[in-house]
Amino acid sequence: MPAPTTVELLWGTQQRPKRGPKPALSLEKIVAEAIALADAEGLANLSMQRLAERLGFTKMSLYRYVPGKEQLTALMVDAAMGDPPDVNAAHENSNEQRWRAGLRRWAETIFERYSAHPWSISLTIGVRAVGPNEMGWMNAALTALDGTGLTGPERLDTIVLLNGHIRSLVQQVTTGDRQETAQQIAGQFAEMMAAAGDRFPLVSAAFAEEAAATGAPPANEGPGDALNFGIDRILDGLGVLITDRRRL
Repeated sequence: MPAPTTVELLWGTQQRPKRGPKPALSLEKIVAEAIALADAEGLANLSMQRLAERLGFTKMSLYRYVPGKEQLTALMVDAAMGDPPDVNAAHENSNEQRWRAGLRRWAETIFERYSAHPWSISLTIGVRAVGPNEMGWMNAALTALDGTGLTGPERLDTIVLLNGHIRSLVQQVTTGDRQETAQQIAGQFAEMMAAAGDRFPLVSAAFAEEAAATGAPPANEGPGDALNFGIDRILDGLGVLITDRRRL
């Protein structure tokens, strides 16, 4: 029987043997362990040999379930992303319009998923097979935009725009402990400004103004401040476009 393709593995359409002993492993267990390994040690340390050792099996035994690392990482991404949020319910406890509350929930949730599995960003570039969970995320965002009057291409571009904003922030801070990272950034920034703040007066003044407004060191907010600022500005721009569409 030929090895299953990436699409067949992602969508569960590969032919399975109807007879034989119960397998000692499962594809789900292999993928879950691969995710745990990548989360703990980074994608660079993920190999079929290393994964087999963690599972207590030989590398060759893994190939009975997944042909290679390309298929494995595709399954990892889809499993790591999980189910999308319920964008229709997002506006129930919000004063925002349905589409805006839904997209905000979508963006905030995908930020958390990428932050939990930052290695997934490097695996979601270029032409590749997309699994059911990732497709569900796309469908959820399109659901939030349903009835806004935006065209199909505009709604797809909205997903690209929001997703790009989220991904760029996660890439800047990839540690699981964002508070600790933020404190490190704040300490380094204070040291740099003490040494050369007079050379960059506008930078120093901007961060000093933020510290005065929040009552905290500038970087203590971590990426969350930039996250919400960027989401708001993107949604503000969409709001203008949606209003224009409804006037036509």
